[in-house]
Amino acid sequence: MSSPLERLSGGALRWLDANVEFFDPFSAGARSSTHGKAKAALELALLCHCASRLPDPPDVLGGATALVRKLWQDPGLPRLFEATPRYASTYGLIFAALAPDGIDGTQVRATLDRLDPGFLTPRDKSPYQRVEVRYYADKAGVRHGVEPMAELLPLSPLVALRAAEPGEGSPLTVPQAYALTHTGFYASDFGRSAPGLGGGALAHARDLVRRMLLHCVEHDLWDLAVELVLTQFVLGGEPLDTPEGAAAVECLVGVQRPDGAIPGRSAALRAPASATDGEFFRKAYHTTLVTALTALIVSSPRPS
Repeated sequence: MSSPLERLSGGALRWLDANVEFFDPFSAGARSSTHGKAKAALELALLCHCASRLPDPPDVLGGATALVRKLWQDPGLPRLFEATPRYASTYGLIFAALAPDGIDGTQVRATLDRLDPGFLTPRDKSPYQRVEVRYYADKAGVRHGVEPMAELLPLSPLVALRAAEPGEGSPLTVPQAYALTHTGFYASDFGRSAPGLGGGALAHARDLVRRMLLHCVEHDLWDLAVELVLTQFVLGGEPLDTPEGAAAVECLVGVQRPDGAIPGRSAALRAPASATDGEFFRKAYHTTLVTALTALIVSSPRPS
């Protein structure tokens, strides 16, 4: 019998494969949906990048991998970044960092040439934003002025955030919780290395994750819950051996549809039964993709 993680992973990957056309911003399927076209393509590339580093990458991602390779050589994709000026530089840097091996790099080089040099400095950026820029700039091989990760982590959400007292509502706000999870992903290269936190700082980060994960399970915040499960893992824990991690996985298994999709970021935001295919994709794709990513990484052996 398959494990809960295997069921989550297998179902989510099947749904992503069946709906890969929606990740192609130039397809008829994508035009029927209001999701962020460039963001979805970048997130699919991250899944493919992380999966390719596993000891046994899943074959079902073949269609997604082929789409990413095609899009990363299409001048139309970088032009989509300009539709969201606030994130254009971030998207451009991520685009370069996640470029598949062996492609024609013309579009990647042109995108890097268009980056504002000021974006690659610490100027006007929070510690979390600097962690993100440093992670992707290093992965892209781009020179930057951001301080070393060892100097950033004590200032980052993993260490600097403080949870609300019991009885005061959510331990962290939703934006704080996402900054916490993403910082953990970047500091560990999505579980490829130790996050670089010492004893007290590591214990603090793990406690923040534990408390927020319990809250997410209680309130059916599925997207944050699955990101926090992955954060537990990249911080050196074994999520299925913790009450909160096991409860989160059980919750996700319970809401996963027969076709493999997780139907929204939360119970409150789930797709209605009347949703069109495009509307359903917009509601479901991110949480389903992160569920696949988390299940693949957590169920694979840690890199030695």
